[in-house]
Amino acid sequence: MRGFYFHFKKTTKRIALCILLFVVALTLSTSRAPTTLEEVLSSNELRILTLMGSTTYFKNAKGEDGFEYLLAKAFANSLGVKLKVTPMTSLSGVLLAVGGPLGHLAAAGLTMTPERQERMHFSHPYYHVTQTLIYRNGSKRPRTVEDLYGGQLLVIQNSSHSERLSELKLEYPDLQWQAMEGAEMLDLMAMVHSGEADYAIVDSTSYLVDRSIYPKARAAFDISEPQPVAWAFPFHGDESLIDATNAFLKGFEKSGELEALKKQSLNQTSGFNLAGSQLFLHRINTRLPKYEDMLKDIAKEYDIDWHLLAAIAYQESHWNAEATSPTGVRGLMMLTLPTAKEMGVSNRVDPKQSLEGGAKYFLKTKSRLPAGITGIDRTLLAMAAYNVGMGHLEDARVLTDRDKRNPNVWEEVKKSLPLLQQKKYFSTVRHGYARGQEPVNYVKNILHYQAILKWHSLETQRRFEREQNLELPNSSDWNPNSLRSL
Repeated sequence: MRGFYFHFKKTTKRIALCILLFVVALTLSTSRAPTTLEEVLSSNELRILTLMGSTTYFKNAKGEDGFEYLLAKAFANSLGVKLKVTPMTSLSGVLLAVGGPLGHLAAAGLTMTPERQERMHFSHPYYHVTQTLIYRNGSKRPRTVEDLYGGQLLVIQNSSHSERLSELKLEYPDLQWQAMEGAEMLDLMAMVHSGEADYAIVDSTSYLVDRSIYPKARAAFDISEPQPVAWAFPFHGDESLIDATNAFLKGFEKSGELEALKKQSLNQTSGFNLAGSQLFLHRINTRLPKYEDMLKDIAKEYDIDWHLLAAIAYQESHWNAEATSPTGVRGLMMLTLPTAKEMGVSNRVDPKQSLEGGAKYFLKTKSRLPAGITGIDRTLLAMAAYNVGMGHLEDARVLTDRDKRNPNVWEEVKKSLPLLQQKKYFSTVRHGYARGQEPVNYVKNILHYQAILKWHSLETQRRFEREQNLELPNSSDWNPNSLRSL
């Protein structure tokens, strides 16, 4: 009996121990740390790190913009979460902060290099760039690495460009360069353009987008093969968010949306060209007639030149009432939801509502300008503010005033707007980075469209008058004095 009791007691202990281990295991399995993707979903927030720039992230009158921002926004939408953007002041800051409280990932136009892949994970690439050497037009164009000897060559510190130069130095021991902390590629282009530096290395995409701002900075040759650009993730932790990113990118590319976004956001910020002029003339005949009477009526109601209102509408939407941008602005005048609400527009794709809302918003923008701005300058500066936002326009006026130029004159302010793309300038004003060349091109294009429209109206009127005057009398009605009336 005692042996049975001992055996029973021992068996009971074993069963109890098994139950305890099962409970512990169950507790551990149910209390495991959430994956990164689960954390994003539960917090309803995707946090990204980026850099302010024309190809990454910026703000204007239409809201937040930039290729990296729009791509990340599309990813956040696919997850059903909000996007939180933290712009960093330097590339080094972005790379150090990945995986910390500020950012689940870095979306900053980062090139996948072997050195970086040893320190962080990357998504599938979404486009490729080459590293381009630029020089100042007017100086001798370098054609080989040896041609750079003795010149001042600039790169961004901790960039893929500095890594590439380190590789080249093994083959060209006399190659020297200066790595700049906290600089942007546009800063380097500006320095080459002005002659402050002889050469610099920038990404081919950045060069193509921004070359019209600093036309004296010219491409000499590429120093690398095409390299993949991707989002960066921390080396530690799980890969759940990376897997979700890759699945999104695959679907986004397959649907054609990625290519459309690249065409929308990575095009050169150039002004009006011949092809654009020909297309405009074609659309005067094919699209304008549908809206011409409406434009004239609304322009008369709000005391605006109808040619100007039509030119703004064309610049905004190419006279496409259904137009929609990646940032969500819509309609003939491409109104944001807040602006539409403020102007009493309930349907942004309704042509009449859109034109009325745009006209009222333009006049409101014009009314907010300082009283010292008068005449045509008031109209031109209002057009710039309609595009880039009143805050950024005021920053450009501050820079103009600092330079002892007249901040109330468009010809002076337009020289300062592109400076808002350089850190040494935008870091000193209130509203920060802006893609400042765009409002300059915006105003230039609208004035061009307006001039063509006025010419077209004049020609239409002259043609009508000629047709009226050329209604000749029938030959049977002629008399000796008939020729005198011709």
